[in-house]
This record gives sequence, C-alpha cells and structure tokens, in this order.
Amino acid sequence: MRILIVLEGLELEAELDSSNTAKAIYQILPIESSISFWGDEIYFPIDVSLPPENARDDLEIGDIAYWPDGRCFCIFYGKTPASFDDKPRPASPVNVFGRIHAGSERLKNIKADKILIEKLEDG
Repeated sequence: MRILIVLEGLELEAELDSSNTAKAIYQILPIESSISFWGDEIYFPIDVSLPPENARDDLEIGDIAYWPDGRCFCIFYGKTPASFDDKPRPASPVNVFGRIHAGSERLKNIKADKILIEKLEDG
C-alpha cells in the first residue's frame, strides 16, 4: 500500500506495511488535517482507535507510526524532545506501520499547518 503525503507543496511517497494498523488507516484515506509538531515529528489526530501492535519507541528517521495513547498519525523525521541521540523517539510506544521512501529530511524546512494524506494507486 502506497500513500502520498502533501505539506505546503512538498510531496513525499511512503510505503505502508501489511499490519492491521496500516490496513485500518489506509481504509480511512484521504485525510486532511491541521498538524502539530513535537521536535522533528509531525502528528495529528485521526478518526480510528487502534490497540498497540508491536508498539515500540526505537525508531528511524522516515518512520510513519500510529500513537495509540493519543490516537494520532505520526511522521518522524529527526530528533524529538524524548530523543537520546539523533534518532527520533516518541513520547510513548507507537505502532510503526510505514516508511517514507526518500526526502524525509526535507520536512525540517516545513512550516505548514495542514497536511493531506492520500492513497497512491499502483501502476
């Protein structure tokens, strides 16, 4: 499952895995939302309530995750206030369900307040 993330004219493609979290979120796309920042993390609430699924707090730059505690879609592109080093770390464990293919470092320059996430058709 592929998605397109659009912020302030920046478009990034991402690949979702085959987890239940990914499938549930893919089903509710497209999503348009106001966003918040927590260090180098973009997050926003979504209209699904999912349990932890292989939840973890050891992440990589470019990871896309669902935060069960806050019912939020999260995009990690650098250090967060909880980081010990240059790797992102969530406030509490998240369900990682996808990854940005390339260009996640370009999110560091974004000052957007809205995001669009939509399905990308294969082909």
